[in-house]
Amino acid sequence: MRFCLDTDTCINAMKGRYPGMVTLFGQFEPADFGIPAIVYAELLLGILKSQSPAKTRDIVEAFLAPFELIPFDRATAREYAIVRHDLEVLGKPIGPNDLMIAATARARNLTLITHNIREFKRVTGLMIEDW
Repeated sequence: MRFCLDTDTCINAMKGRYPGMVTLFGQFEPADFGIPAIVYAELLLGILKSQSPAKTRDIVEAFLAPFELIPFDRATAREYAIVRHDLEVLGKPIGPNDLMIAATARARNLTLITHNIREFKRVTGLMIEDW
């Protein structure tokens, strides 16, 4: 695994918002990508809020099927504590879900694919790319 997908990246890919993203995904194998557990939770929430939950669930599950789900484990919890502490000391916190996503990527030395660069660039040592 090389990459970790943020929620916005998953949504943009499912909606076909950035055609170039399909090309970039095609340059790698599905095993190169992982979905943090919190991203999965956010996507499940989106299904529940959808006006067409069954259709949205089918789209989300089909998109996620080839990717490994990355658990929020002990290593991630340690990174979460470190990142949160560091950002609080700097007075530059980020949202709790983004914090868990950043911790997931950092704990596994993965590059986070996100369009939310402004938020995630505050996290020292986090590799990020915007596709």
